[in-house]
Amino acid sequence: MNHENTTDRDPAPSSVSDVVLLAKRLEIDELKRLQSRAHLVGVLSHMVHALQAERGASSIFIASRGQRFDATRLKLVSESDSVQHLLRDLILEESRRSSSANAKIVALLAWVLLGLDALSDLRARVANLGLSGGESVAAYSRLIAGLIALIFEVADASVDPAISRLLVSLFNLVEGKEFAGQERAVGALHFGSGRCDGPLKERLLHLLDAQERSFGIFLKFADSAQQRKWDAMASQDFTAEQERLRELLRAAQPGAPLDPALSDMWFECCSSRITAIWSIQRDLVEALHQGCAALIAQAEGALLDSEGLLRSLREAQPARANTVYRFFDPQFPVEQSLSFAAASRESSAQPRSLIELLQAQSRHLADMEAELASAKRALAERKVIERAKGMIMARHSLSEDEAYALMRKVSMNQNMRLADVAETLLTEAVGS
Repeated sequence: MNHENTTDRDPAPSSVSDVVLLAKRLEIDELKRLQSRAHLVGVLSHMVHALQAERGASSIFIASRGQRFDATRLKLVSESDSVQHLLRDLILEESRRSSSANAKIVALLAWVLLGLDALSDLRARVANLGLSGGESVAAYSRLIAGLIALIFEVADASVDPAISRLLVSLFNLVEGKEFAGQERAVGALHFGSGRCDGPLKERLLHLLDAQERSFGIFLKFADSAQQRKWDAMASQDFTAEQERLRELLRAAQPGAPLDPALSDMWFECCSSRITAIWSIQRDLVEALHQGCAALIAQAEGALLDSEGLLRSLREAQPARANTVYRFFDPQFPVEQSLSFAAASRESSAQPRSLIELLQAQSRHLADMEAELASAKRALAERKVIERAKGMIMARHSLSEDEAYALMRKVSMNQNMRLADVAETLLTEAVGS
């Protein structure tokens, strides 16, 4: 016999008042799920950072045929493992929440676990020099891409505009930082091997362009404090040094010799920049945690206010308000009577009746939806760009970098936004 514990469950709604309160409790439940996922996002972004550092050290280790960065690589492996254990626990915890599961998020959780399971084998092959530098970078990058894709889906599933803006900002910062990490690894392969490699140089140029796009969206959604920290990086010595070394790589012809001694300097200045970005990333994660906690406290306060109002209405039974008559007046559409659209507030006073409470709640939800649209638009545009890029790769047998470069060329030649170019290409593909 099933003895389900129902002591913590709310009774089934039996009146309008119960349904109103249920809506508020559901909002709180949603915010608590969001808070849990925000914690997951924080650990995911930390894991990305740890693997980026490990990938960079592994690149120099392989390029030098095991002569350089072995101790550094092993230290970074240990740091990655400590984050990995926490991440695995959070992934398993999230996957158990079947009642609130998002299919895409669950699929990506499985993908990330598979990648983490394969990490020990990847490290063994790196240690044995059983991979080329490019293969090592690609393997690490695939795992990191899965982690970042999971952050994207959590951002896309967010229902609160303030948290969604933070998640969009964080996602694009992490993605841009990943391109910066790949740049560090690719440059390390160049300098570590002592020569300029043509395909790697093309990859480097693509990564510089991709960083500009991701960091541009991050800055669009970042607050003033984060923007100031970002601007401060431009005056740092490591920024000037990295740009100087970038110019060496840009100017080098394929096959031209490079000074292997510059690999340490390259790794150091790239790492300093990534560390500075990591500091902003931590600020964003902290803002995410604080934002979720504040929203939950606010929603719980609103629930208490609503419970108090409904209790007083039951006890006092006030006379019908004009809004009740308006509700039944055929000249007033339902959506207008209940204000199921964002509207200016006539008063900042607390609701005094059930209808006013419904109106206030409807305005709150409508305003949230309107504010959410801006953040969601940035995520939707990225989806369109990725779909168009995948279509070009499949149709023309191009690499990801080549497909992206083609789209960028069309964007510049026709003076169109990249997202608009992608939308046009997908529309034309459907019509052909």
